Amino acid sequence: MILESCSPRSGRDYAPSLNTGVGAVLAASWKDIGPNPWILLVALEIQCLAWFWMVRSYRQLNSAKYAVIGALEERLPASPYWRGEWEALGRGVDPGRYWPLTRVEQWIPRLFAVTYLAAFLVALLV
Repeated sequence: MILESCSPRSGRDYAPSLNTGVGAVLAASWKDIGPNPWILLVALEIQCLAWFWMVRSYRQLNSAKYAVIGALEERLPASPYWRGEWEALGRGVDPGRYWPLTRVEQWIPRLFAVTYLAAFLVALLV
């Protein structure tokens, strides 16, 4: 899966760092936030949503690349990706054989969003 490793990663790499940095700043300055802390939660949730859509976009881009490679390989006498590797992996349908990384990556922003919401509610109640 060469194309998946060559996909643009900058968007996927900065999001966890940004989330961690924002979380650290919020934790350090929670008592000084002021009367309307909901704005911070909304900003964090929007950031997680943007991260989710970015990963989803990369997944769609890779799918299109694979479709083009498959169409080109069908014209060749040998087809190591389309008929070989992809068939051996069960075409990505069976998670026991192959679980596409971008599907796993899409859960990370969701987990961050739920964690932010839970931590925010706990902080407000305490």
